[in-house]
Amino acid sequence: MTIPLSYNFRNLWTRRLTTFLTASGMALVVFVFAAILMLANGLQKTLVETGSYDNVVVLRKGSGSEVVSGVAREQASVVETRPEIAIGSNGQRLLAKEIVVLINIPKRRTNKPSNIIVRGIEENSLLLRPQVKLVEGRLPRMGSLEVIAGSSLVKRFKNIGIDEALCCGMGDWRIVGIFDAGNTGFSSEIWGDADQLMQAFRRPVYSSIVFKLRDPSEFQELKNRLESDPRLTVEAKRETQYYAEQSEMMAKFLRILGLSITIIFSLGAIIGAMVTMYSSVANRTAEIGTLRALGFQRRSILIAFLVESLLLGFLGGAAGLFFASFMQLFTISTMNFQTFSELAFSFSITFEIIYKALVFSLVMGFVGGVLPAIRASRMNIVDALRSS
Repeated sequence: MTIPLSYNFRNLWTRRLTTFLTASGMALVVFVFAAILMLANGLQKTLVETGSYDNVVVLRKGSGSEVVSGVAREQASVVETRPEIAIGSNGQRLLAKEIVVLINIPKRRTNKPSNIIVRGIEENSLLLRPQVKLVEGRLPRMGSLEVIAGSSLVKRFKNIGIDEALCCGMGDWRIVGIFDAGNTGFSSEIWGDADQLMQAFRRPVYSSIVFKLRDPSEFQELKNRLESDPRLTVEAKRETQYYAEQSEMMAKFLRILGLSITIIFSLGAIIGAMVTMYSSVANRTAEIGTLRALGFQRRSILIAFLVESLLLGFLGGAAGLFFASFMQLFTISTMNFQTFSELAFSFSITFEIIYKALVFSLVMGFVGGVLPAIRASRMNIVDALRSS
């Protein structure tokens, strides 16, 4: 015979306070576990969505990011003659030679300085990034010391607003517009004329060349030709791949940190579940003896107590996920280890995270309940009834 599931629910309800405290401990662990995974996923999602699958980024060979890359003007001229580059409605090639530099600006709340990216752009840069929308002010005039700032920077940094001035490099830059690039890394950048920034920061080379492919399927052939050209020392990547690589180091660090913290916390939660289940076995000795006397097998007793522990784990996991889901309402900023610049992003939950968190909570419940369940199943009928 199998003990009905209603028996387990009734026992958990009878011990409401103990059930609540044990499930709360598990919920805290699952909350931390899910939040860390959401944080890493949010970072990767922000950077991956920054790129476009049709776009190609050309960098100096061996450089990990645009910040440390350098493409000479002569090599840029060779790249922009490639026939695989798409032609825009204006009859020009959809290609932009860009420069990326870092500047230091104090934050609004803490007044502590932090690095942000200033991107030197050309007119085609906006055509290559359709997700970028001007929300206030106007676009900068090419050839002038005018810039536009990402919406994420306006909220977090000082002196970032319409008509405010930035003193960096060898010039004073006037902010004439604010743009929004959605949930992408561009929202954490400042954009201005590439030639002016090259002069101001004394950079004789471009950081990268970005262009749109006329046919995305031609990427591999184009990549092979560029990287084997003896005139060039460059490597080509899809823009989505480039930005995905920018998130790998930080996301890996977050996952390792989160796993370490979760393991420590989970030990406490498992011990708590084990103590709860042992206490339940001790308080229900006579009840266990009665069940055995009624004909329930040891296996049925074992399964009943394991199910009870798994229910505790599930309740804790569901509660932890419920509260973790509210983290999506918050936007945080941190330094990207690849570019050493500030990046704003949000927590992001997925079905995979929900699945992993619930499995993790059930594992905690199982580990915490298996020994008490074995003890309950091995009780002698006579001894158990005698204790009543």
